[in-house]
Amino acid sequence: MILKGSQRGNAAKLARHLMNVQDNEHVELHELRGFVSDEQLLDALLEAQAVAKGTRCQQHLFSLSLNPPEGERVDVATFEAAIELAEQRLGLDGHARAIVFHEKEGRRHAHAVWSRIDVETMTAKNLPFFKRRLMEVSKELYLQNGWDMPKGIVDQAVRNPLNFTRAEWQQAKRAMADPRLVKAAFKQAWESSDNADTLKAALEEKGYFLARGDRRGVVAVDYQGEIYALARWSGVKTKDVKARIHDADNLPSVQERREEIAKRVSGQLVKYVLEINRTYSEKHPTIEFKRTQAVERHREERKLLDEMQRIRWDKETAARAARLPKGVSGLWSRITGKYSKIRTQNELETWQSYMRDQAERDDLVARQLDERQQLQRAIKQMREKRSQDIADLHGEMSAYLSMQRGHAATAKVKSDHAKQQETKNKDKTRGRPRDQGPDFNL
Repeated sequence: MILKGSQRGNAAKLARHLMNVQDNEHVELHELRGFVSDEQLLDALLEAQAVAKGTRCQQHLFSLSLNPPEGERVDVATFEAAIELAEQRLGLDGHARAIVFHEKEGRRHAHAVWSRIDVETMTAKNLPFFKRRLMEVSKELYLQNGWDMPKGIVDQAVRNPLNFTRAEWQQAKRAMADPRLVKAAFKQAWESSDNADTLKAALEEKGYFLARGDRRGVVAVDYQGEIYALARWSGVKTKDVKARIHDADNLPSVQERREEIAKRVSGQLVKYVLEINRTYSEKHPTIEFKRTQAVERHREERKLLDEMQRIRWDKETAARAARLPKGVSGLWSRITGKYSKIRTQNELETWQSYMRDQAERDDLVARQLDERQQLQRAIKQMREKRSQDIADLHGEMSAYLSMQRGHAATAKVKSDHAKQQETKNKDKTRGRPRDQGPDFNL
């Protein structure tokens, strides 16, 4: 289970993000502990923010996301155990806490938020090396649950370089490209080059053009004018970029690059972009309708289950309460110990009922996730097809711009052209009449 934590403030913004039903198909406020406000997440986090005003702490919240391995069935108890373990290792025992579950694209993950403020001492809990501690907790969770541990957790040196932040995902989404393909393209270009010229050529082959950024040093611009910070997308440090590109100040500005691309881009290639988007738009509504229908049906099923469990819980609670003796008999039962036995039995049955209800919810969620994942596979294939088409188009744009400057096409384009020519030659050869050979019927 991958754990990512951060210290932060702005309680209202965090609450809106965690309860956002636009970007998530299902949102469940699972727990509010240690807050006076015990119904709304926004009220609870604003309460924590008000307490923090009695201190000088600006980042008074600690937010943790828990992402289980893809394809693994993880119940609520496993999430709760993971959160408890992280809480102990971070030293946040007893601090006010909120837990929220999200489901999106057939996967379920959890968020936990703690108040860092100790209300007794009115000081913020210091969290030194929390990333390292969360990494150790993550390793333990993989071992405890028998999950295959990612290589990046076993050895930091081989961590997946294609992981991306939310900002990177949104940036690639604006360009209608898969961020994994974008990041892989940048990293491949960086690793295959050893100086500024070869890096420039490698990036241009993939449809990205170096420019001088305003604040981010060296950036790359694609054919749509989207800006990519070279260091971030290549997975290297800023000092490494400066060491490789010494004349960054001589690069064209972002605006100059955009104007150059706008002037040189072929109208036919622009039509290709529109065609890709139109094809996607024609197919997308059908699958999106199926997804929306599934989400609405799943929400209704959960609502019905919650209502059924609430009615059953109230009925069972009333039955347990009726067992307790009242009046004089109740007083006598306390003396004889009968009252204590009945109360113990009621507590046991209450716990068993709670676990039964939780198991029913887990089973329903698991069944719905299985159904949602089947649909997600079709959505993923469609997205990958569009992303690959966009990536191929980047290369075509690069070849066109190169030819507009009077240069030869890139090596990749040359290779593709050579392969096409070879195929044509083979076709011509097949079309010729074959040699009949010697005539033995003399």
